[in-house]
Amino acid sequence: MFGEFLSIIVRSIKLDKTLYKDNKNFGEAAIYFAAIIILLTAIIGLIPGSIFLQFMSGVFGSANIQGPSVRSVIITTIIVWLIKTAYLYFVGVVLFPSKTTKCNYRKILVTVGYASSPLILNSFIVDVKLLYFMFIPYIWYNVSLIIGINQILKYESYFKSTIIVLAPIILLFLFFVSQLFNNHSSVVS
Repeated sequence: MFGEFLSIIVRSIKLDKTLYKDNKNFGEAAIYFAAIIILLTAIIGLIPGSIFLQFMSGVFGSANIQGPSVRSVIITTIIVWLIKTAYLYFVGVVLFPSKTTKCNYRKILVTVGYASSPLILNSFIVDVKLLYFMFIPYIWYNVSLIIGINQILKYESYFKSTIIVLAPIILLFLFFVSQLFNNHSSVVS
């Protein structure tokens, strides 16, 4: 059982698309494996988060900045996991399915959990100098999720799955850029 769990993590990190094709990986234990990966990545995510808070406390000269509790991080991570899955289900299965798409919410939930495996690599960010490398596992996670969504929704190309996975990130980026320009123009005026 533990060997199967490690195999799923390694195959996800290796961006192995056969991980998502094999129905054996979506059996009885799949939801538990996915939940463990999500919880593991949430706890590991505290490492670069605490390093970032230490860095910011040094930059702003405050004595100590308290980060969120482990409980709030875990609860938030689970809520984000469920919301992201609901978004992917709605957009991928309801709005833009392929002709052969036959997927349920649970399978997408497991896929998002499996695709989160590259975030385990955040455990190597143990120093402020390595903080900039935090984006590599996140990009890796998105690529893994694109591959997984493409396989389970049976899209013919990666274009549709890339747009579906990256649309919220692009919209958020555009929102922040527009806010930056609005704040900059109001300061100049």
